[in-house]
Amino acid sequence: MPNFGELPKVIFVLGPPGCGKGTQCMKLEKNLGLKHLSAGELLRTERKREGSQYGQIIESHIRNGTIVPVEITCKLIENSIKNVFWGSRLGLNCKSKSEIRVANHVSIQRMEAMNDSSSAKAFLVDGFPRNQDNIEGWERMMTSKAKVLFILYLHCPDDVCVTRCLNRNEGRSDDNEESLRKRIKTYHTQTIPIIEYYKTKNLVRQVSAMPPPEEVYKEVEKVFQNSGI
Repeated sequence: MPNFGELPKVIFVLGPPGCGKGTQCMKLEKNLGLKHLSAGELLRTERKREGSQYGQIIESHIRNGTIVPVEITCKLIENSIKNVFWGSRLGLNCKSKSEIRVANHVSIQRMEAMNDSSSAKAFLVDGFPRNQDNIEGWERMMTSKAKVLFILYLHCPDDVCVTRCLNRNEGRSDDNEESLRKRIKTYHTQTIPIIEYYKTKNLVRQVSAMPPPEEVYKEVEKVFQNSGI
């Protein structure tokens, strides 16, 4: 991703399966004009894409409740940011790899002639990073391409999360109790330490996800207002 000045801004949205990350991100996207990128949805879409070199790898990890290699996830996130952020600044809507390559090669002079600040966006990256390898991969692959503002942590008890997932009827192959328990175990062993790591950097903004979604959103919106977003 070329660096034409100000980097895209990113907020990581973390919490256990079923805590409502997607719901809150959709509300933020609608009300605050942010862009929601679900790491899980990007992976599920790539898994289904015909001819994907990553499809079988992603499917295996999703079914086993384990974490997809960071190189795959970061590349999908990078491509999505590249499409939205740089595409909008160039007046393009890049939907294909060839279109993205064209956008990447537009001259710096043309980019500088545009008002970069008017099209600046913040991205809600939902469900990433999920372990230490994810952090290391992000810092290795993305630090020069996007700026992390803070982490929104939606806290919710395990049993509540399992019940919500089983009742949401989204047709996901991993929304069964066995897979959910594996995912939650993985979350506790690998993602909670990541949240603790970001707490040491004073980057975590924690909100209880127990109340109804509208009540949760009121608290979430306060976090963004207090952060100047």
